[in-house]
Amino acid sequence: MSQMLIANRLGDGVVVFRAPDGAWVESIEDGALVDDAAADELLNAGRIDEQNNLVIDPNLIAVGTDSGRRRPERIREAIRAAGPTIEVET
Repeated sequence: MSQMLIANRLGDGVVVFRAPDGAWVESIEDGALVDDAAADELLNAGRIDEQNNLVIDPNLIAVGTDSGRRRPERIREAIRAAGPTIEVET
């Protein structure tokens, strides 16, 4: 099963995904997909970024595809990936 690293950006709380180049991106489509063998290494990289105050609460999530688009397997992560469920004033 493919996995992806998800976290919240420390500066504004936005849900972000770890990209193949190590950057944190807002789109699940741009996040790095890894197999189980590489998942621990990816999580460790996320924990280092957490220690460096870039993100908070990095977690691996199972990711599948639906009609060619990536989607989290669990409903909680699907909601997080879609963004806020309430309107946010700017």
